[in-house]
Amino acid sequence: MTCYTLIRSRRRSLAIHVQDGEVTVRAPLRVSKREIDAFVASKAHWLADKLARSRELAARREAFAPDYGDAILFRGAEYPVAARDGTRAGFDGELFYFPPELSREQLKALIVRVYRMLAKARLSERVAHFAARMGVRPSAVRVTAAKTRWGSCSAKKSLSFAWRLALADDEVIDYVVVHELAHIREMNHSARFWAVVEGVLPDYRARRARLKALRERLCAEDWD
Repeated sequence: MTCYTLIRSRRRSLAIHVQDGEVTVRAPLRVSKREIDAFVASKAHWLADKLARSRELAARREAFAPDYGDAILFRGAEYPVAARDGTRAGFDGELFYFPPELSREQLKALIVRVYRMLAKARLSERVAHFAARMGVRPSAVRVTAAKTRWGSCSAKKSLSFAWRLALADDEVIDYVVVHELAHIREMNHSARFWAVVEGVLPDYRARRARLKALRERLCAEDWD
């Protein structure tokens, strides 16, 4: 029998969640433990596959440590990480360069700083471009360390984007930008909201699918 953590609430149905090699079952208050165990047992093959995948991703995340000579993703393409004499770090259009002899943890932290800088520049430019096209005016544009959301739009029309968008290709970045700008008009995900998005990007569904694929890749890369 699979070991699991049980969380009861006023929900109506049973659900299983697998993350980091752990199984959580969410159940209605009145469902018996026997019924819950039977439900988990009925999902045995599915759970075995999910757990194997989850543990594989956890192992890859734990082993993740970019180093000199590796290639890292930026705007949908791979670029090498190189050592360059001096104290400066950045991206010159062909490679990412960093001071030599940094530890892997120091190098990773510096890569993130460069990613954030590049993300801020790119996102600010694309927000300005599409805001003018869509006839909206955000109050601010911020880049954050958000892990679960690519972007957000506050009630005050302030836009926030995850720096990890620096890894996405340009069409995917544009999709997230348009998505958040559309919230200035429609603070929901109604049909009207999606009509605004589609009016600017008719192929937004394909772009959204590529964003999902990027999320799956980043699940195996520990940039924290």
